[in-house]
Amino acid sequence: MPEALESIRIQNASYHLFELLIVDNNSRDNTASIVQTFIRQNPQIKAYYFFEENKGLSFARNRGIAEAAAPVIAYIDDDAILAPGYIDHLASFFDSYPQAIGSGGRVIPKYESGSPPPWMNKYLNGFVGYHSFGDEILLYHPKMKYPPGCNMAYKKDQLLQCGGFNNELKFRSDDKYIFHKMKAISNQIYYVPEASLFHYIDAERLTFENFKKLFSKTGNEEKIRSRSEGGTFAVFKKGIEFIVKFNVSILLYFLFVLKGEGIKGKYVFLSQWFTLKGFFKKEVFVR
Repeated sequence: MPEALESIRIQNASYHLFELLIVDNNSRDNTASIVQTFIRQNPQIKAYYFFEENKGLSFARNRGIAEAAAPVIAYIDDDAILAPGYIDHLASFFDSYPQAIGSGGRVIPKYESGSPPPWMNKYLNGFVGYHSFGDEILLYHPKMKYPPGCNMAYKKDQLLQCGGFNNELKFRSDDKYIFHKMKAISNQIYYVPEASLFHYIDAERLTFENFKKLFSKTGNEEKIRSRSEGGTFAVFKKGIEFIVKFNVSILLYFLFVLKGEGIKGKYVFLSQWFTLKGFFKKEVFVR
């Protein structure tokens, strides 16, 4: 978090251009102390601290909607490091595209070790948040999927209109859910490459246990998201999709083996296996 806060402090943007809302989602560490110290040492920034006792990512995001005074709400994570011109570029985009109701920016992983693990490959980009589609502003289309939760911005009025985030989604899939809800209002959601940030990937995130946890929880919360959007039939379709992806992952595993990159194939296979198992579990517990 200190690096995230520092990257906001050194933004090129005028401080009157933005407000900083920090939502503490019922943490049990020194988050409050870090934030209060930052606020005290940087009175030039309109920064506010809020404690959200309801545990869950969507609860925290909805608290941000409730507390925000600005017409556009940009969401980042506590492990994000903003590029120096992030706020200026985002503000300029919404000024230049008044019809836009949302955006997603470029996300580049920044590994604690300095390099990705040997099993990392393009099929696992979502695991580290990688999101990049060139240097031009583009309207989101299906191949681009949706703005990532660690770098997405939406207009507050439309967030309220669509009902905000689904509080049943406590750990994953909230970004996909809100994209679908917002797109039902308007398709004017754009990829804005210059609103870029680095996503810090520490050693713990790359552990096998965390890998298993994230993909298992993804499968489980995709079931919840599908049910909330389309009922039982949507859940059935999502289950079929995951089964197909699992079978494709087996093929990819053998293709990687033939190229002498079996470790990459193994992790692609495991990502889909854990996702599928999580989908069929009643609940996946995450601390």
